[in-house]
Amino acid sequence: MDDERVPEGRMRASDADRDATAERLATALAEGRLDLQEYERRLDAAMAAVHLGDLRALTADLPAPPPAPAPVEERPLVTAGGGEAASPWKEWVDEWRWWLGGAVIMTGIWGVTSIMGGALLPFWPLVPLGIWAAILVAAAIWPDENSGRRR
Repeated sequence: MDDERVPEGRMRASDADRDATAERLATALAEGRLDLQEYERRLDAAMAAVHLGDLRALTADLPAPPPAPAPVEERPLVTAGGGEAASPWKEWVDEWRWWLGGAVIMTGIWGVTSIMGGALLPFWPLVPLGIWAAILVAAAIWPDENSGRRR
């Protein structure tokens, strides 16, 4: 007796089914297909729905959701010479450029304050720049175990 299956409309709804319906209703609200009162009424009904048929009735007059976009294939970076760029190392070099910018700014501040004070102050930028440099070197030596990349 394979014919004893429950009709799909009378099958019990799961939390995921109710959440999917709530998302579809929220999209309809954002698109202006439902006003706030109608959205709230349907959302309350969706959260209280027991069967899949109850959920389908709440979205029957709404257009079908657009198909999900195809996953974008990641392509490796290509340099002007045609070879692939080592992107983790490029990122690391870019981080050193940020460090250099910070070094210029901090040294400039130190120089201006020394001139305004009339005497050379202790070179305080050495501490934050040293810590920052140690972190960058450590990121190159010990890559992130989860992604296989540095960080």
